[in-house]
Amino acid sequence: MNPIEKYLAKAAGREEVQVGEDITVKVDLAIAHDVTGPMAVEQFREIGIDHVFDSQKVVFVIDHIIPAATIDAKVGQNTLKVFAREYGVKIYDHSDGVIHQIIAEKHRLERGSIIVGADSHTCTAGAYGALAIPVGATELAATMATGTLDLEVPETYEIRLEGKLQPGVYAKDVILHLIGHFGTNGFTDKAVIYTGSLVKQLSTDEKMTISNMGIEMGTMISYFADPNESIGKVKKSFIFQAEEIKACVACSPNPGNVAKAVDVAGTKITQAIIGSCTNGRLSDMKIAAEVLKGRKVAKEVLLLIIPASKDIAQEMEDQGLTRIFREAGGVITSPGCGPCFGAHMGLLAAEDVAVSTTNRNFPGRMGHREAKVFLASPRLAAESAVAGMIVSPGTVAPLGGV
Repeated sequence: MNPIEKYLAKAAGREEVQVGEDITVKVDLAIAHDVTGPMAVEQFREIGIDHVFDSQKVVFVIDHIIPAATIDAKVGQNTLKVFAREYGVKIYDHSDGVIHQIIAEKHRLERGSIIVGADSHTCTAGAYGALAIPVGATELAATMATGTLDLEVPETYEIRLEGKLQPGVYAKDVILHLIGHFGTNGFTDKAVIYTGSLVKQLSTDEKMTISNMGIEMGTMISYFADPNESIGKVKKSFIFQAEEIKACVACSPNPGNVAKAVDVAGTKITQAIIGSCTNGRLSDMKIAAEVLKGRKVAKEVLLLIIPASKDIAQEMEDQGLTRIFREAGGVITSPGCGPCFGAHMGLLAAEDVAVSTTNRNFPGRMGHREAKVFLASPRLAAESAVAGMIVSPGTVAPLGGV
């Protein structure tokens, strides 16, 4: 068996499992946020029991619309707070950060643990070896009650990343390149294991960026193998040479519409967004700050800086990054999802064009359906904010040392 099958078998109390089998696995952590959580709570109450399976293994994070931008948003958040008090579960409700970053910082589990989350980017936790599975609100409610999840053992594929990235090319470019290659349905309901010499060089932050957007290829489980881990049998292996990956962007209308940055250079922008659960970590902020230090954001561009967590925001302050962003003309928001979810804090009008380090650019995702969103790395977003247009990394600031 491959590692994913091995861990699924362990969670199911089995010696082994086969692709296509229906199994029931024990869950180590169940998570939800302020958009999906209220629906899960409603479904849970309909089950009619007076306890969750383990109050230490259920976590709510208010991150999508914090501070609340509508009355309905506030009602939903209050629903989670009431449930958390009643059932004794953990809730993060003071703009502590985006759910996937909070889980990594405060609730990181051992390799092979099962995380079930009512959010499509739950797969982020695969960066540190968890089997993180996105589900709907109804499934999450059942998991909160029983501590188990029913699933079909998926086919597993290997993506082997070999070599070393070129200057100006980052983890975001790697995952955009893969999505562009396989398409948005390339691994629907399948599992992917990432291996190779490049994987050994990547930090956990970088792995989280790649794993986070695995769902944009349809992937059910994204998993980064341990360097010494035997991969075993997989459906098929794909090999990519890191040196051949270029700085790129995903153009509207979806993350699979990928182009080389040089081919869209010169496209005027009105907004740049650096942050989110994909690229809102301290390492991302350092890259952006090195570009923006001593420079000014173009007059016609609004630059939003959105830390992925309160801890990251504090580190930004302590290391002087916040001041760099402000002096450059950037706007720093409270930690959370911000405009990525399209609910508040930086929405786009029809005529707007944004470069964003977030993970989705579907029509209407960040505001008006006619607005255009280009997904890119923090480096490319920062340089484009200064230039007032999409540029290739190295255009505004030299690549050496950044």
